[in-house]
Amino acid sequence: MSTITSVASDAASSGGGDASTGEDNAALSEGRRASRWATLLTPPGQPRWERPATLALLIATAVVYLWGLGGAGWGNGYYAAAVQSGTQSWKALLFASLDPQNSITVDKPPAAMWVMGLSGRIFGFNSWSMFAPQALMGVAAVALLIAAVRRWAGPAAGLIAGAALAVTPVAAMMFRFNNPDALMLLLLVAAAYCTVRAIDARGERFWSGSTGWLVGAGVLMGLGFLAKMMQAFLVLPGLALVVLVAGAGGWRTRITQLASAGVAVVLSAGWYAALVELWPAGSRPYIGGSTSNSLWELAVDYNGLGRVLGNKNGGGHRPTSPPMPTPDPAQHADPSQMHGGFGGFGSQPGLTRLFSGELATEFSWLLPAALIALIAGLWLTRRLPRTDRVRAGLLLWGGWLLVTAAVLSYMSRSFHSYYAMELVPAMAALIGIGATQLWQRRTHLAARGTLAVMSLATGGWSFALLHRTPEWLPWLRWTLVALSVVAAAVLLVAPKLPRFALAIGVFALFAGLLAPTVYTLETVAQVHNGGSPTAGPPRSEHGGGAGQRGGVADPQIAGLIAGSVTRWAAAAIGAQDVSSLELSTGKALLAVGGFSGRDDSPTLAQFQQYVADHQIGYLLVRQREESGQDNNSRDGQPNAGQPSNPPSGHNHSGAGRDTQPGGADPQSGQGGNAPQSGPGNAESDQSTSAQITAWVKANYPVTMMGGVEVYNLNP
Repeated sequence: MSTITSVASDAASSGGGDASTGEDNAALSEGRRASRWATLLTPPGQPRWERPATLALLIATAVVYLWGLGGAGWGNGYYAAAVQSGTQSWKALLFASLDPQNSITVDKPPAAMWVMGLSGRIFGFNSWSMFAPQALMGVAAVALLIAAVRRWAGPAAGLIAGAALAVTPVAAMMFRFNNPDALMLLLLVAAAYCTVRAIDARGERFWSGSTGWLVGAGVLMGLGFLAKMMQAFLVLPGLALVVLVAGAGGWRTRITQLASAGVAVVLSAGWYAALVELWPAGSRPYIGGSTSNSLWELAVDYNGLGRVLGNKNGGGHRPTSPPMPTPDPAQHADPSQMHGGFGGFGSQPGLTRLFSGELATEFSWLLPAALIALIAGLWLTRRLPRTDRVRAGLLLWGGWLLVTAAVLSYMSRSFHSYYAMELVPAMAALIGIGATQLWQRRTHLAARGTLAVMSLATGGWSFALLHRTPEWLPWLRWTLVALSVVAAAVLLVAPKLPRFALAIGVFALFAGLLAPTVYTLETVAQVHNGGSPTAGPPRSEHGGGAGQRGGVADPQIAGLIAGSVTRWAAAAIGAQDVSSLELSTGKALLAVGGFSGRDDSPTLAQFQQYVADHQIGYLLVRQREESGQDNNSRDGQPNAGQPSNPPSGHNHSGAGRDTQPGGADPQSGQGGNAPQSGPGNAESDQSTSAQITAWVKANYPVTMMGGVEVYNLNP
């Protein structure tokens, strides 16, 4: 005991006898903690401002993208119903079925529904749980773009690129929406990042770190296919080009590595296609949008070459309906405000499509500057070695931009303005790379002059875009012109003001990003519903991108459906009423003919058997309006039980399937009066839905409820 006491006494006297040593130790410990924080905020070799600025940008992006999602409605009701079904049935989640009883799938592959459906299973199905994963994908895409651009062009270029992506209106809109585009874009940016890492790995042999990163890029591209099918492959030429030009090793090594990445693409995308084809057709839902219950046909035709080349046979369409009426020019005096189909200014295929109509206001604010940056960057790097990283970045993002832009510009069928979202990462990266490369050479008059031209082009183009909505913030376009002129002037004299160089650069960046930022904030403030939302302020001519139309809203019908105990509470021709009622009641409904009402599911014999087995409660048939058009044949999805803006005369919020107003495909000769998204015209042709409707009308009693014929199939 005395020994223990002695040791304790010695320890106490030792610790207390040298107070200065204790203070020194405390100071040293505090210094180490401060050093750790400093290293965390500023890793070795990085500027002190880089990590705080990156974190600030990502936090700001998260706040903007997540803000108000709980009251954002159901977005695209067609996909929202599929997400809800996935929370009720694992098979529905696997196949992205429109209803939990797995009668038919949506017209896209299921990857995006997997993410939103799993979120709904964890947090409960509601607007927030459905949209929050989309918003977080946007934040992740911004972070990956910053990382990819930074590796080859420096931290300033990465931050500019990330900011440009975050504030482009179409990106902010679609990262707050439930279309599959958000997941597709995240996967494509991740694939580009892996490609950058593969080239940096400098593997001289086939089996190397470089090959591993390329295989990772291939896996991500394949998953992109499972999000939006062949649209994801538009960026492949740009990624392959940079590997061939700037990759390490000889030609044989580079080609072999690309081949391995191609195998990864096929395996990553093909496993699900094989699963669908091998699964007994009678035990899985019908593949919506196809004419032969085939995922392969859906991918190659309707969601692939059929769109690009204008194939008239895809997507379950039949050329039996009358042609879509030609828009009345008197109703669209201002061509920049025309919407719908290819009749709208900016929807016609051609070289100027990306600069026309609402497509331009969705994404093209920085496009002129990006094209200037690409040309200038390639000129500056023309004599550098094959593996130069700055030129490699220009090839990667330039190839992405030009190939995707060419396809979208000349796409012949079913085009929507939000497709331009795929162009945004490349446009943003080129802005970051080109601007920083020119800024680093600002002592040369040509570099300063090019920066000044970029500033003037951005200000002038922003003025032109804002002039299309002159009633919205009329002061903004004139302010932008003044800012761009001042920015161009100070850029020209920047070398004479070295003490203000940073302020000049920040001011020029502010002037360039102001217009898309304000437009994006206005976009985020709106509620977007339907399958073809549009960014920016609402427009009186067509209701902007926030309107909502269609769907069964009669509470008596909803109550009738809620009380049904059959396998499918009701059936309706097309997906619009089905989506609306599923979202409002939580019941399973059968969409006869899939989205458009023209898919061969179910057949008349199958439907008759369902009725005989008492598996369907009612058939809903919407009457035509006095104009002769189907009352439900509109672009727009229901927003049952969620807030939405009132409908307007020319709303452009299309249904989940990529069709034009009335469900029509204007270049295929299929008209807006066919039973595309409503049952009113089902008897206008010999489709399966027409046969089913005729059979039900001939054999079952009907009751009128709110302009809808309700046939009781279990009288």
